[in-house]
Amino acid sequence: LSPAGAQSTQLLVEPPWRPAVLWDRVTLTCRGSGTAGATTWYKDGQRWGQEGRDRFTVTESGTYTCDRPGSGRSPPVHAVNATPVLQVPARVLLEGDSLTLSCRV
Repeated sequence: LSPAGAQSTQLLVEPPWRPAVLWDRVTLTCRGSGTAGATTWYKDGQRWGQEGRDRFTVTESGTYTCDRPGSGRSPPVHAVNATPVLQVPARVLLEGDSLTLSCRV
């Protein structure tokens, strides 16, 4: 649990679909209340070479997370390079919400 008032780290995906598909030219942005420019990136659970950058374009399949000092590690984002893939919007869905699915080939 986060302390009261603390903001957790978020990993924003553009375009906003999950899973992220590499041929969509996916950009990941790490946001949180922690120190800007002090982001640590992880790919498949291992520290990865985008240190200090808050934003980058994904070029490899894998599971990505980021960490900002003071707000912790983000939830994972899966980037794939496969066809076909069923995508859903990268947002919280509640029962009764309308949902658009995208089948990409």
